[in-house]
This record gives sequence, structure tokens and C-alpha cells, in this order.
Amino acid sequence: MQRILVVEDEQRLASILADYLHAAGYSTHCLGEGRGVVAWVRGNRPDLILLDLMLPGRDGMEICKEIRTFSTVPIIMVTARIEEIDRLLGLELGADDYVCKPFSPREVVARVKAVLRRTSARTPAPHGLRVDASTMRVSLDGHHLDLTAVEFKLLAFLLAHPGRIYSREQLMEGMYPDQRIVNDRTIDSHIKKLRRKLDLARSGCNLIRSVYGVGYTFDPDPE
Repeated sequence: MQRILVVEDEQRLASILADYLHAAGYSTHCLGEGRGVVAWVRGNRPDLILLDLMLPGRDGMEICKEIRTFSTVPIIMVTARIEEIDRLLGLELGADDYVCKPFSPREVVARVKAVLRRTSARTPAPHGLRVDASTMRVSLDGHHLDLTAVEFKLLAFLLAHPGRIYSREQLMEGMYPDQRIVNDRTIDSHIKKLRRKLDLARSGCNLIRSVYGVGYTFDPDPE
């Protein structure tokens, strides 16, 4: 059963939403203020979050922004603000959809179903990496990786042909098509930093493997 986190300070409204979501086959957990939301998400990994914008303790946009630093869990913003800028800000911060108060609980359930259907297509590959070239966002096992532009290009280059071994020269040609002069040890430095960030998301991660005397490869099944 998929679990929905309802973050709503109006207790009656939260209870109504929970009842409708239960009737639709979801389990729910409700939080009434903003301070404990991020810690709860880290510890419980919900399948979707209904996040009110105006909360006591902490603003919903701040919460959404912080969650997006470590998780790609679908988020539907719930707001009484109708100004277009607030809607756009919510989506730009990583929200998947929004609903405006007042709303029908049936509409919210329909939005939840639609977002879960849409985001299910973003299921990570078996190696756990999710790469969005349009936004240059990368996550591993749901944890956001804060990559530089060069690190992103390097990872994407290796990921395009998993299992293929690239020499440093080939990686430099792929990374720097303008033929700038770069020391081949620069690639080693970028690989080292990239591996460190992968390891922070998954301890012992060995997706990028060194091949002694040859170069590097992306190993989708390092076990």
C-alpha cells in the first residue's frame, strides 16, 4: 500500500483528506506543522507528499526545497494563494503539481493518482541512478547529487555506454570538444570527486570502475 504524507495545519481538512485517501486505497500519515517534516521524510520515505504552503513553524516552499536536495518523492503543493508567481515558484522548487484551496477532496485524490502514475515512469534504472539531462539533476537511490557541470557531463558520457572502457584521451575528447589543452590527470581529478559524491549517496559505491593501464568504465552491475 502506497503511503501519502499529508502536511496540513487545519486538522479537520487533514482528517478529511486522510479519509478520502484511505477510501482510495492509500495509507496516510498527517503532520500539522512544518518543523518536523524533513526529518519524517528522511526516516519514512513516503510515496507522495501533500504539502501545504502556509504552515506554522516552517514555510512549505522551504520544506520542498530542502526535500529536493535528497529525494525525488512526488510533491503536490496545497495553497490558498492564487497568485501565479506562487504557483510557479512551487513548481520551480521541484513540486510535481499544485492544488488551490478551496478544493474538492475527490479532486485531490484524482491529482494524487495522476502524479503517482506519471512519476512511476521515472523508476530508477537497476543501478539506482536517475539522470535528467534537461535540468542536469542526478540522484542515486533517491539522494540528490550536487554535481558540477563537468562532473555531470563526465557521468553522462560514461553512462551512455555502460561497460565500455574509455581511455583518458577518449574522455577528454568527449568532455572538451573544443580541443582545449587539458592535462589528462584532470580527468582523474574529476573522477575522484565524482566517486566521492556517489559514495556519499551510497557507501561503497563502485559504479565507476578503474581499469588499470587503460582508463575508466561505468559498471552497471558492480557486484
